[in-house]
Amino acid sequence: MLIIPTQSCSILLTNKMKYSIASIASLVALGECLSLPPLIPTIPGVTEPLTSNAPPLPILQVPTPPLESPPFESSDIKPKKIGYFWTGSADKFHKDFLATYSLDDDTFGTLLWVTDVPSSGNDPHHLGPSLDGKTIWGGGLLSLLKTQDTGFYFDTSNPYRPKFLKSNRGILASIADEVRAKPDGGFFITYMGSAVGTSPGRLVETDADFNIIHEWPEDVEGTLNILEQQFSPHGLSIDWEKKLILTSDFVEPITILKPSLGVRHADTLRLWDLDSRKILSTLTIPNGGGIQDVKFIPGHPESAAIATAVHLGQLWVIYPLRKDANGNQGVIEELYDLGPKARDTIAIYSDISQDGKYFYATLTTANHIAALDISDLNNIKRLDDPDEDQPTVGPHYLKVTPDQKHLVVTDYFVQTGDIGIINTPADFKALYIDLQEDGSLSFNRSIDFPKEFANRGGAKPHSSVIFDLTDPEKPLYY
Repeated sequence: MLIIPTQSCSILLTNKMKYSIASIASLVALGECLSLPPLIPTIPGVTEPLTSNAPPLPILQVPTPPLESPPFESSDIKPKKIGYFWTGSADKFHKDFLATYSLDDDTFGTLLWVTDVPSSGNDPHHLGPSLDGKTIWGGGLLSLLKTQDTGFYFDTSNPYRPKFLKSNRGILASIADEVRAKPDGGFFITYMGSAVGTSPGRLVETDADFNIIHEWPEDVEGTLNILEQQFSPHGLSIDWEKKLILTSDFVEPITILKPSLGVRHADTLRLWDLDSRKILSTLTIPNGGGIQDVKFIPGHPESAAIATAVHLGQLWVIYPLRKDANGNQGVIEELYDLGPKARDTIAIYSDISQDGKYFYATLTTANHIAALDISDLNNIKRLDDPDEDQPTVGPHYLKVTPDQKHLVVTDYFVQTGDIGIINTPADFKALYIDLQEDGSLSFNRSIDFPKEFANRGGAKPHSSVIFDLTDPEKPLYY
């Protein structure tokens, strides 16, 4: 099938290619996103055995259609607090899905609905709502391996019965990661890899109809920047008032798959101008070993942000409005060392309370969740005991609930299986942790996904979105 984008699109570049300024300038116009049908269509009674028996291949997998989902028992209750969990079928054969649960105290853990997507083996990754709460976007980390769409959209206009809306993919980028909603509709999304999973990735932007309209950077200087130094954006944070974007570079995705000489970690963050979508500067954490996450601190007078350095097990603070000794915008310095158990824990993901006082981070292979009082950046206070055995296995994605009273943590990062070298232990639970008055953690309840979805070979929930409809006039979506 010949696919002709409606606009011109740029060509994938590699670090080894050399271009004149004139030729690079011709590569900055992007086309619309694509949404392609499956290479092997579903044929009842024919393709099911093919799906179940297809052998694992190096990197690219057989693009088999998914097995139909087994029935589930829904509920018609209408809780005020709702949790949406972006989940992969553990057998990788059944359709991946969005699981909708009650988070109300009296009906906690009641399954409301299951919304399938039309593909499997995506390894569902991060999740985020539009500002009006009518749409949720979810990314597929490994969708590329079956040549499938990488971004999935759910209609949540009826919050108790989400519907699959559409899916799409970028032209230049794959390996979908973090997402932030735009005030005028649509999303910014970090795509950690190129179209084939190498560096550079892109910062993808959609319009209000969720069509991909840009894959940044598109200017000559920005393109040279991401070709010069590894660009594998994972973390994403936006200060809408100061017109700043921060992205953090984690790993080159293809290097986690076999054959591999080892994971290629990045040590950098990019500071962007929001209005022009141009890179202002590159900030480096020496020997950072994967800068997985970055978050602006809400309400901070200097718009400070905190980044996580995985190899070091450290937090670094970015002051984006300051200038360094060479006049470059943005200053970065070490903020806090999380201790020896935090080093080389594969992933450190974070969230910050809306008042900017409390910082939370998951230390995946340490089976630990850290809590810090960051109200004074010159005097960080640790609220958890780093030597405590917590009831969590493989914690990764976390969110402070909109009412600021709980922390939702999903116990699953990445398991590539036989085709890759990253397989972090997990118990595949969603933890609902109470936050004390001083910001500390009190472990309380959880949802056991393997038990709930045993008929799919289990389930792997990676991320969550929380709706709080307690005040119908002021619903909260996060």
